[in-house]
Amino acid sequence: MIFQTRRYVGPLLTSDMLDAMRAALDAGAAHWQGSFDLDRTRETIVLSAANWRWRDEEFPWPERLKERTIHVWDGEAFVAAQRYATSLIKLVPTPWGAPTFEIDGIKMLPTAQTSPYADAQRKVALVAPRGKRVLDTCGGLGYFARACLEEGVASVQSFEKNADVLWLRTLNPWSPDPGEANGHLTLEHADVSARIATLAAESFDAILHDPPRFGIAGELYSQSFYDELARVMRPRGRLFHYVGTPNRKTSGRDVPGEVARRLEKSGFAVERVLDGVFAIKQSTSRR
Repeated sequence: MIFQTRRYVGPLLTSDMLDAMRAALDAGAAHWQGSFDLDRTRETIVLSAANWRWRDEEFPWPERLKERTIHVWDGEAFVAAQRYATSLIKLVPTPWGAPTFEIDGIKMLPTAQTSPYADAQRKVALVAPRGKRVLDTCGGLGYFARACLEEGVASVQSFEKNADVLWLRTLNPWSPDPGEANGHLTLEHADVSARIATLAAESFDAILHDPPRFGIAGELYSQSFYDELARVMRPRGRLFHYVGTPNRKTSGRDVPGEVARRLEKSGFAVERVLDGVFAIKQSTSRR
């Protein structure tokens, strides 16, 4: 299913922002300048004891907001950008502007030393996407896709299995909007492990594979899936496979090593780069 939905266009608010706005009001200020789209832009709002005004719309002062949480206006109050179905999934602010997201408290993107978007840009650069057709297997918040679009990609075909992650994308101003990508980005609500068999052979020049950890989505680390990645990739095509840094001592497995060996068996030349595996499809398959 091609994913298209209306994006959130209201202000995004955090507890730190609310504290700064209240401090300005208490100091007698009539205005406060800050970012209501996670550091994409800066705007000036009007402060008063009764409310605050943003873009000619008035909002009541929240009594309190949750820490480490992004809040959206639902028409009546500011509520956390989170959902709970089988797992608690939420959009989480970072010092870098671009947010991460969590599933049951586990951060899904690196944020300790760099922006999750800057991290995506560095990995996308490995596959040199300009003018290429790119497969983005596990779209997440769309940072790989956004970086590809900024580099002048010919097209990105992106898949995301989790409907709640897709919903978070509609709230996140850092997530690319397929409707504004001039046909260069297709986002599909689907499980790539099933859909990949329907994709044409040698139809992609590059692949970005950022699966959940092995314990959650082992099928995305399987030999059969890597064989499919090789099938849809053109010869000499580039792949970056995020693996992370699983603790071998506690897990008992060398997941990066397993990934490298399976990719080699599927016909890729591999090397460990950053927190994953970089691979180039050989002209002649080794299978």
